[in-house]
Amino acid sequence: MDDAHEREVVARVPTGLFIGGSWRDTPDHFDVEDPATGDVIARVSQGTPEDGIAALDAACAAQDAWAATAPRQRGEVLRAAFELLTERIDDLALLMTLEMGKPIAESKAEITYAADFFRWFSEEAVRIDGRWTPNPNGGARLVVMRQPVGPCLFVTPWNFPMAMGTRKIGPAVAAGCTMVCKPASLTPLSMLALAELLTEAGLPKGVLNLVPSTRSGDVANAVLADPRLRKLSFTGSTEVGRVLLAQAAPNVLRVSMELGGNAPFVVFDDADVGAAVEGAVTAKMRNIGEACTAANRFLVQRPLVDDFAERLAERLGAMKVGRGTEPGVEVGPLIDEGQRKKVAELVDDAVAGGATVLTGGHAIDGPGYFYAPTVLTGIPANARLRSQEIFGPVAPVMAFGDDDEGVAEANNTEMGLVAYVYTNGLERAFRVCERLQTGMVGLNQGMVSNAAAPFGGVKQSGFGREGGHEGINEYLNTKYVALRTDWSP
Repeated sequence: MDDAHEREVVARVPTGLFIGGSWRDTPDHFDVEDPATGDVIARVSQGTPEDGIAALDAACAAQDAWAATAPRQRGEVLRAAFELLTERIDDLALLMTLEMGKPIAESKAEITYAADFFRWFSEEAVRIDGRWTPNPNGGARLVVMRQPVGPCLFVTPWNFPMAMGTRKIGPAVAAGCTMVCKPASLTPLSMLALAELLTEAGLPKGVLNLVPSTRSGDVANAVLADPRLRKLSFTGSTEVGRVLLAQAAPNVLRVSMELGGNAPFVVFDDADVGAAVEGAVTAKMRNIGEACTAANRFLVQRPLVDDFAERLAERLGAMKVGRGTEPGVEVGPLIDEGQRKKVAELVDDAVAGGATVLTGGHAIDGPGYFYAPTVLTGIPANARLRSQEIFGPVAPVMAFGDDDEGVAEANNTEMGLVAYVYTNGLERAFRVCERLQTGMVGLNQGMVSNAAAPFGGVKQSGFGREGGHEGINEYLNTKYVALRTDWSP
């Protein structure tokens, strides 16, 4: 990749706050690094709590007019944004790779996924429904209408820096809500580029406002405490989610939470091992393993466990590691040194307890935050990676006996976002899917993300759904009107 072109792509992105349709610089700034090299690629304006309130002022000022805008017009803004994202996929993917590290092919896949939310919700905007029915007792009518929730606060993560934004912005725009967005400070450039693109697509001033900051808690606290805010949507860790839930409680906000995961990948003895291994590579290695949907525990029925582990180790061990802009690279760097240390500590803990390393098991020297794709077997019962989200390219493989044991082990976690199941038995497939305590299941496939499907979890993986027909409901209030029909003039 041409260094000059990389610099040009980054230089085109605004680096200020975006409030009320205008870009604002601030006295303080923070650095954005390329995790493959550790080099600073941009300096972004540092938002303050006061800036957060200014952004909410702009959102509140725009709310009534935006809610009154025709649904078709709101949908056309989203459709135009979809087309612009699709048209500019190459440069946007490069920008994402430079700030987050994932290979270019995966960044392009994320841009496509992100754009799909705009296309999907452009179609949902005109399908917001209600109903008119007779009172069962007669003499009146029951009218039910759906109206926008109002100003929203979005806190988005660093691992999918654009798709996690469009997954929230799309339904909010379609429903007629205005927004304050606090993008992740590790990867703010994709969201800043998105704000400029949405303006070009025709989004009115004040509907979307962005306040990047490394002091996320301070900015969010100020906005959450303001009684004008109506909704919070957060994607991130369960620990931070708990804090935000407590802060949302005083004003009784509508809340959507997409939190941590500990996804089981369950392979039964009638599965196609080759297909299961390929699905495992997708479920584990997508986004370098830095995904809440990443398979965290590979549970394989005993007759297949050795074959599966050996084949998986062969596949992961052969993957090319490097800077995501380089040809043929399949595994990029982790987001920062702190994340790499966390992954290394989890692996070292398992190995110290008796686990065997089939491939990888170590950090990679040199610039950047690389960790070798790793497969472990013989995982001790007290290993931390059984219960903690790994968020890296590490696959612990464990055996189970009968179906009941496999399901029980899969459910043995406080998390419940997604599970993956491989089996060729139809009855077994549905029996297991019904028993799994997760919001989503990948049946004989290693990826579940789809703009047309309701994404979300149960237990401590959160609540609310993003995407699908269900996604727009998070941004709509239901109002019931009791209408008399027996009055006389």
